[in-house]
Amino acid sequence: MFLKNTWYVAAWDHEVGRELKPVTILGENIVLYRKQDGQAAALEDACPHRKLPLSMGRIKGDDVECGYHGLTFDCSGACTRVPGAERIPHVAKVRSYPVHERYGLLWIWMGGAEKANPDEIFEVEHFGDPAWGINRGESMMLNCNYLYMTDNLLDPSHVAWVHQSSFASSACEETPLETTVKEDGVTVWRWMIDSEPAPFYAPFLQFEGNTDRKQHYEVRYPSNAIIKAIFAPAFTGGEGKPLPDNTFLMDSYNFMTPVDENRTKYYWFQMRNFAPDDPAVSASFAKSVRGAFEEDRIVLEAVQHGMANKQTPNLDLKIDVGPLRFRRKLAQLIAEEAASQTANQAAE
Repeated sequence: MFLKNTWYVAAWDHEVGRELKPVTILGENIVLYRKQDGQAAALEDACPHRKLPLSMGRIKGDDVECGYHGLTFDCSGACTRVPGAERIPHVAKVRSYPVHERYGLLWIWMGGAEKANPDEIFEVEHFGDPAWGINRGESMMLNCNYLYMTDNLLDPSHVAWVHQSSFASSACEETPLETTVKEDGVTVWRWMIDSEPAPFYAPFLQFEGNTDRKQHYEVRYPSNAIIKAIFAPAFTGGEGKPLPDNTFLMDSYNFMTPVDENRTKYYWFQMRNFAPDDPAVSASFAKSVRGAFEEDRIVLEAVQHGMANKQTPNLDLKIDVGPLRFRRKLAQLIAEEAASQTANQAAE
């Protein structure tokens, strides 16, 4: 169900400190904390003795002490103390997870630790560029499977009906979609020529009149997305054309971390090519984006319920090409990873 050998967002960096923070990722219970030098650590959230969550214990220096009988574990998962015992049993250990901080997020590797490479973390273009502003993101819990979220982020067409007061325009209803499939993911996109600007973006455009708008919805395996919004003056846009200097660009980065089969933790932030140091613009964007994502949450949680309790088969439409291609390839990657793990276990 889940791809393990990849990076997922575990938390915002400011959410993890010198207190034990329990999280669930891919159905695995994990405890996060920071060592005395500020480095983050992640351990299996279960003492091997009676499986009490370590998050119910306490931090002792750089180690975690179980709140039941005092077994203590360092950040590698090794047991360093068993009170009253002459020696530490060799099986007294917990799993540790590689973690890495980037973009204000704490990333966790859920697969084999030896394969964890921070260079494979999703790249955020323009991060730290003084010419680009950033809308510091938030997070929310959605009671739906993460694949319904990847479906949604490969579906520009839903904007016309779900986000009528924010992202929608009349061109969103009928303009055909294009689908591009690459090794690392799927992109669904379209240019809408000479259309009215959507309400969410209109106050920030640096030109008057209609626009040429590109919707670029890209999701990379297993569940990270970049949504690019491009608005250029009417009849100046189009694929492969150089865009005018006053073109509006906003890149929305979206990271979906499966909690379990039926829940997903959603993290996001946006980069923009204007007003880099204007907190009022950032606050306006943050409020509007949160409102739009709440609209998505309501729909996706209802979809989860409807699909789980369907009495008749659902149907797929032409607009579902991108999501279906993504799901098929991801299922293949998950199956290949599982087969490789099984083969390695057999060899051992």
